[in-house]
Amino acid sequence: MFLSVFDMFKVGIGPSSSHTIGPMVAAARFLDHLRALPFSVAGLRASLHGSLAFTGIGHATDRAVILGLAGMRADDYDATRAEAELARIKADRTIAPDGLGLLRFDPSADLRFDYGPALPGHANGLVLSGTDAQGDVITQVTYYSIGGGFVLTADELAAGRAADTGPAVPYPFRTAAEMLQMASASGQSIAAMKRANELTRMSAADLDRGLARIWQVMNACIDRGLATDGILPGGLFVRRRAKGIYTALMAERGLNMTAPHTINDYMSTYAMAVNEENAAGGQVVTAPTNGAAGVVPATIRYWLDHVPGAASSRVGDFLLTAAAVGGLIKTNASISGAECGCQAEVGSAAAMAAAGLAAVLGGTPEQVENAAEIALEHHLGMTCDPVKGLVQVPCIERNGLGAIKAVSAASLALRGDGQHLVALDVAIETMRQTGADMSEKYKETALGGLAVNVPNC
Repeated sequence: MFLSVFDMFKVGIGPSSSHTIGPMVAAARFLDHLRALPFSVAGLRASLHGSLAFTGIGHATDRAVILGLAGMRADDYDATRAEAELARIKADRTIAPDGLGLLRFDPSADLRFDYGPALPGHANGLVLSGTDAQGDVITQVTYYSIGGGFVLTADELAAGRAADTGPAVPYPFRTAAEMLQMASASGQSIAAMKRANELTRMSAADLDRGLARIWQVMNACIDRGLATDGILPGGLFVRRRAKGIYTALMAERGLNMTAPHTINDYMSTYAMAVNEENAAGGQVVTAPTNGAAGVVPATIRYWLDHVPGAASSRVGDFLLTAAAVGGLIKTNASISGAECGCQAEVGSAAAMAAAGLAAVLGGTPEQVENAAEIALEHHLGMTCDPVKGLVQVPCIERNGLGAIKAVSAASLALRGDGQHLVALDVAIETMRQTGADMSEKYKETALGGLAVNVPNC
């Protein structure tokens, strides 16, 4: 399946790509399903299963489903309109998606959290139903939010996931080994090969505009996070720290006694700024997920603001390279914390960021692959254990450390010639196996780890 750079990097809202954006996408697909039916429905119902149930409140999954059924989308989310619509739906117990008329929907009765066993296809499952005037279900579709905002129906998942019906691409690599072979044979960089693949689906102008928008939204998110303080919502009373740290860093600029390791604080603060915005429900870019949204933009911002010779004209190459690596991980393992733990989210993001940075610093394809492998290898086994089901602790700081690891991995790779013992494909497969073996307690259910050892009040 062809995965575009705009599949890996999608503009959306916080706090979660799989628990917020995915359910909104599923709801939109269900509305299209209803519009195509030869009969009408009188009401709607929804049930959340697996991780969507256990951490749904903390991840705003209930809000996402309601707003999605009302016709709102994550990529053009209007917070003021959303709050007004939520209040109206709760008061009137009706929902009015375009083209379907006024439908019965009482959030307190028609949106159910099922805390039993997960559905068979994936840890993130939701079932959307249409009912007749008597309240009987007359149409029903099961959806799975498989990470990064990607959504498949149960039928699509059973059929081997979505098929790619688009034109053939010139560099159809499915593994890192194939990617390196094609780079060697063609003499092209990973970014150039990824660009050539993208150009089979869109014009060069559209590709460049899209990449520029992705970075604009990422960078704006960093800036908002660096300028905003206060307490994050959700009940943990987590204090935003990015603004305070950044203010202190700015005050220290030019001091002769500043320690070299202070650069790590910049990287962490850029990442934390993004993930504080994500935790507050702000606009972010999946990279490849919301929970890991800070790693790639923090690494780009570090490169642009702190590395001599960095040029904003190369950001597109960074994103294309990162997307190529992210696509390999998603195809051969997972980017879903509910499926493989946080190694699949922050680990994947660090591998993507390390690859992108190595590329724009002049690395060969072999060095880029080595950078991605180093970053992913040293996140293997990382669990997903969000306290109170919120994307705050340990997620916010974890993105900062992910960015630091990404930069370190790229630097180490560039000190070598690209030859190394553990291949990226091996690290990806190991991550998949580790995720399969990992207890469900540690896969975004908030039933183990920090989630049960830190007071949730």
